[in-house]
Amino acid sequence: MTERNVLGGPLEECGTDPVTGYYRTGSCVPSAGHPGGHSVCVVVTAEFLAHQRQIGNDLSTPRPELGFPGLEPGMRWCVLAPRWMQSYRAGVAAPVVLAATHERALEVVDRLALLEHAVDVPDDPSSLT
Repeated sequence: MTERNVLGGPLEECGTDPVTGYYRTGSCVPSAGHPGGHSVCVVVTAEFLAHQRQIGNDLSTPRPELGFPGLEPGMRWCVLAPRWMQSYRAGVAAPVVLAATHERALEVVDRLALLEHAVDVPDDPSSLT
């Protein structure tokens, strides 16, 4: 089965430096049992990282024991859809790479919210509504 993105196409890679994804494959394939899972591919910003730390999701501190180098602004990373929504509601949502965001993000996140923060808007954005 081919994993699909929120645009309806094949899921593209999110990031490999560092390698992201729940399964550390570089793609935002969510784990079973988590609504939305690690499905939203973002380009992290300083504001987003600060907000995530504030809500208990520290993405900037290195965790060598987990093979996690810590994120810096400009890096791409798969985040939990509910965590992205928390930042969205706080006005500090990170930019989203739609082609690399798994369709399961739509279990938690509205398409229009993703489109509002997309860095790869399709030629026909009406396909997202």
